[in-house]
This record gives sequence, structure tokens and C-alpha cells, in this order.
Amino acid sequence: MTTIFRIPALVLGGAVLLGAAPLHGQRATLPPDLDRTVARVMRTFEVPGLALAIVKNGQVVLAKGYGVRTLGQPTPVDARTLFGIASNTKVVTATALGLLVEEGLLEWDAPVIRYLPWFAMYDPFVTQQITIRDLLVHRSGLGLGAGDLLWWPPSTYNRKEIAYRLRYIKPVTSFRSAYAYDNVLYTVAGEVIEAVSGQTWEAFVQTRILDKVAMEGNVLHSAAEGGGNVATPHARVDGAVRVVKPFASDNTNPAGGINAGAADMARWLIVQLDSGRLGDRGRLYSERTTRALWTMVVPRDPGVPPPELAPLRSSFLGYALGLNVLDYRGHKLITHTGGLPGYVSRVAMLPDRKVGVAVLTNMESGAAFNALAWSVLDHYLDAPAHDWTAAYDALERRAMARMAAADSAAAATRDTASRPSLPLERYAGTYRDGWYGDIAVALEDGALVMRFGHTPSLVGDLLHWQHDTFVVRWRDRELRADAFVTFALKPDGSIREARMEAVSPATDFSFDFQDLVLEPIDGRGR
Repeated sequence: MTTIFRIPALVLGGAVLLGAAPLHGQRATLPPDLDRTVARVMRTFEVPGLALAIVKNGQVVLAKGYGVRTLGQPTPVDARTLFGIASNTKVVTATALGLLVEEGLLEWDAPVIRYLPWFAMYDPFVTQQITIRDLLVHRSGLGLGAGDLLWWPPSTYNRKEIAYRLRYIKPVTSFRSAYAYDNVLYTVAGEVIEAVSGQTWEAFVQTRILDKVAMEGNVLHSAAEGGGNVATPHARVDGAVRVVKPFASDNTNPAGGINAGAADMARWLIVQLDSGRLGDRGRLYSERTTRALWTMVVPRDPGVPPPELAPLRSSFLGYALGLNVLDYRGHKLITHTGGLPGYVSRVAMLPDRKVGVAVLTNMESGAAFNALAWSVLDHYLDAPAHDWTAAYDALERRAMARMAAADSAAAATRDTASRPSLPLERYAGTYRDGWYGDIAVALEDGALVMRFGHTPSLVGDLLHWQHDTFVVRWRDRELRADAFVTFALKPDGSIREARMEAVSPATDFSFDFQDLVLEPIDGRGR
């Protein structure tokens, strides 16, 4: 969901080691100097707290907390400290649907409208054809993150309203022809679970999955602000790492609502790697469901990694049900990442080695969770040594330099002598987008202010950039999502529409400003 983006002293939390008995007589060992590696990763990428789970051959090798829950405070992260796992929730939603398939209440390839007769997409053909499986694999024709502004940042829309409004979002590709990551269709999947089971997504997932796996976490975004043994989210805001507000809306729990700790993730990894078995307590789900969850549905171009990440070069890549499937050093890898304000994570499994790793952080650093995850996997593959921390540090520095250069280039091409075509008061008024709803532009104390009607935190000051383009600077600086607003005029000088796009390429894709078409509805601009 959120964009993936140093701490000298580390406090080590409690650890859980060597849980279930190993299989095949093999005892797993920890990577050498693991604590030192973790400390270096956290120091390099300024991560206050981190949870690490490692499993091998059906046993918990490690479930441990590192660092602190809150920057500047001594309380350590331990094995049970909860982090938002964000989109690593998606495979749990897929698993919930798999349980309903096993019970004969659902079919993977049945149309969604069989279970939600009111559901519709923009194209009537897609409405008739989109299936339960399609909800999970990002091939609906929607663009990247399309519709996320219905819930991100937290909005006044409820879950059913979000799902209902998808019928107004125009696709950017034809149905099933391309991959584009989305969150909103997982919200629809949550509605399917409720319609079929008679339980909310939260109740079903808590009782049918988390409780059975003996996970102590919860299924609510909002629980992140409830206190207790919970890691505090952090992010870099205006150049400094600081505490940020947790994402606290439960509208999209099916796409990313679970909070879990290292011990929880270790248990979940073991169940997944053992085809749904719960040890001597039977099964959570069948081998057939495992195959469904892990089978690639949408192939993707794996691309070529930069030289620093050469070991990540893969020959295949695709999306299964809430999981990515690819090869890593010649082995099949099942993996996913997650991101929320102040929380990012990676879960990765090597089925042929019965190895799984989960890295949860309370700082927005994809470099941190990647450097640590690949280092752990390399140990269990007896792979050649590779300095992942140095590699990601170099990449991050290069990316920051590119963004600074892009900012400089944009500033250099700006026509600072230009002026708006109209007096400021003629830009003011109410604008409406077909899928989001109303957005107000008001003249207050001689300056323009923009307010999104259903998103309380999206209030910002419109600063003139050039010609009829302004920059909306959000008053909540934690958003890190300032956007250009460009007004297009009709021949008579009235406003035809306004379009938006993020100022920075680092802006989270869930701020899908580019999908908005804002048309004046109250006669202003004339």
C-alpha cells in the first residue's frame, strides 16, 4: 500500500528459539553473526525496531525482536510485539476464500456477481466475467492503485460504498490483459466472504485462521493505535525519521489489516510451508488450496536488476493468490511485501528447502527488510556471500540523487514569471470526480485551499506553480504527497476541468491523483 523508502544503539528484545521438532532429523542453524547483520541493517537504514521470524523444516529457528518500539524510548521490541503487516494480509484473505471453496460455498472461477449481485465494474462485460480468482490477481484492467483514494488516507466511505463506487472507475487496459497492483478488489473479496459465510471478514479471519494457527495478533488496522505491545510506526518526514500516525481505518482490512509479531509470523510460515497442516491438530486447509494459493495466474516480466542486486535476477515472475511466485538462485520463491505508514515488511518462503523468513519493521525502509531477508535465505541455500546491506545502501543513495536531480530539473523548467489565466476567485468552487465524489476549492484570506470532501486529512494550500498549474501542499506533512493541480479552460475562459498528479515520484501509488477528472459543478470559473 505505501511507498517503500539509521539508529546507533540497539536494544535486543526477547527471542523464541527452536519451537517444533525438526523434520528428517535436520537441525536448522542460524546464519552466523545474525545479530550483527541485523544491527548493521538497522543502523544503515535508520530502523528503530524490527521483528524477525525464521523457520526451517517445520521448526521455529528464530522469532525475535530487535531495537525499540518507539524512537527515543527504551521499551524493546520482543517476539510478540505487533507490527502492521499490511499487504502480507492478502494471502490470508485468499486463504479465507480457499476455506469457503473447500466447504463448497464458493468457486474460484465463478463470477463475483453470483455472490454479490449488486457488484459492478465500469465495463458491463467485465462485470459479468470477473471471477473470485480475478479479485486476487491484479488483472482487472484497473490502473496501478486505482480507487485507493476512496480509502487512503482514511475516508468517510464505508467498505460497501468503496466496493460500489468501483463501477465508476474507467479501466486503463482490457480485462485480463495486463498486471496492475490494486487494493480495492481485496475489499470486494472481503464483502464476498461476509456474503457467503454470514461473518464479517474480521470475524471469519480471526476465528477461522488466526485463532487456529495460535496467532496472537489481530485483524484491525485501528488496533495499531490501541496501545499495548505494539510497535510505533516511523517514517522520514521532511528529511528526519520521526513517529507518524498509524493508518487507523478498518475499511480495507481485507487488503492489509492484520497486526502480528515475530512469533505469530513464524507459526503462519510453518502452516504455509506444510500445505496447511496444523501439526498434530489437523489441517487449516488442504493441499489443493495450497496449490491454488501458490500457482501463478498472471505472468510478469521479471526484468533485469541493477548490478548491485545481480543475484536477484530471475527467469520467471508472476502473481498467484495474494503472493508473488519467482525463482531465486535457482529455487522457487513465494513472497510478498507489505507497506503502511510507518510499517513495511517482507515474507519469503523457499518450499523445496522448507525455509521461511518474515521481516517486520516500524520504519519505511524496503532496503532494510530486503537486505535482511536475502541474507537469511542465502544462508539456507549455501549461496556465495553477497553484501546486501551495502548493495541496497548504494541503490538508495543513487535513487535519492536521481530524485533530487528530477526536482532540480522541474524547478529549472518552471516559468516563474507566468501568472494564472484567471483571478484566483474564479478557480474556487466545487469540483466532482465520477468515482471519488466532491472536492472543494475555496478562496480563503486571499489564497486557494483544496479540501477532499470524503477525506478529512486531504486539506491543502494551492500555491501557484506556473500558468494554470498549482501545487497543493497538504497541511498534514506526514502524507508526503503534494500534488500538481492543473486547470484546463474552455474557449470562453471558463474552467473545463482540473487534473492532478503527484509532484514527487516517491509518492505512494495509493495516492492515485492521476485518476481524478475534476469537473466544476456549481457554475464557478465562468
